[in-house]
Amino acid sequence: MSAQWPDVASLELFLLVVEYGSIGRAATEVGLTQASASRRLDTLERELGVPLLLRDTTGSRPTPQGQTVADWAHAVVAAARDLESGVAALRRHRKATLQLAASMTVAEYLVPGWLARLRELEPAVEVGLQVLNSEEVAEQIHGGMADMGFIESYDLPRDIAATRVRVDRLVTVVAPTHPWARRRSPVPATELAATPLVMRERGSGTRTTLEHALAEALGVGPTAPALELSSNAAVKVAVLSGAAPAVLSELAVAAEISDGRLREVPIEDIDLRRPLRAVWRSRTRLTDPGERLVRIAAGRTG
Repeated sequence: MSAQWPDVASLELFLLVVEYGSIGRAATEVGLTQASASRRLDTLERELGVPLLLRDTTGSRPTPQGQTVADWAHAVVAAARDLESGVAALRRHRKATLQLAASMTVAEYLVPGWLARLRELEPAVEVGLQVLNSEEVAEQIHGGMADMGFIESYDLPRDIAATRVRVDRLVTVVAPTHPWARRRSPVPATELAATPLVMRERGSGTRTTLEHALAEALGVGPTAPALELSSNAAVKVAVLSGAAPAVLSELAVAAEISDGRLREVPIEDIDLRRPLRAVWRSRTRLTDPGERLVRIAAGRTG
């Protein structure tokens, strides 16, 4: 038996290319750039010692040898998933744990209360929490590095199951000195789209929600940001300094609006509501603590 085993993640990527006929589409499904996916496939071909793909301007298709490898790889990938699930079950049998990943807004303003309630109901459960953006949460779930997560974005990658736990709303906020703070009528969505904003980084649920809402309402995205920052706190500091308006979750700015440090600006002709969802890898079952946490998040008894 060869000492060099093919990487299972590379086999999964290869199977997606065979399924879709496109390296770019397969790369998107697993959260890689097309260049990274191509390098991983090249490495797989070198390790196996046979040509796997024929690539041209119309896409990619398996060679005869590649099709045979794909037929075998299905069984290998399925066995690897069974092994992963079995070992995870053994770990849960030894000690109740929950590896959780949550997008930043949910983690900052909702998860602490949910976990406090879970602790009351199941004091023996140990919870590990990673705070990431929504795109990164999905990557952690897909890679098996988290049992479940909470995200704010509309788009769900392949192999991710989800259920809505509540609805959030984005609001536009400005400093009290900003001209929009003195407006007596709502700001049109077209003006919001054309205005450079202080924005979260790409991949954050807050940013993707705004981009989705503008695309739905106007068929365009927001203009280039005035600033791009990686946390809600940093965005709020920039807005308070008068840098530019921002669009953030009402959860993140409730205190500042209440005490007058920020002003909410109504926007017309756009729907800025978004679902907050619990996510986990499809074809797997949530652990008992995970199911209970979903019920808590959704406002049920727990």
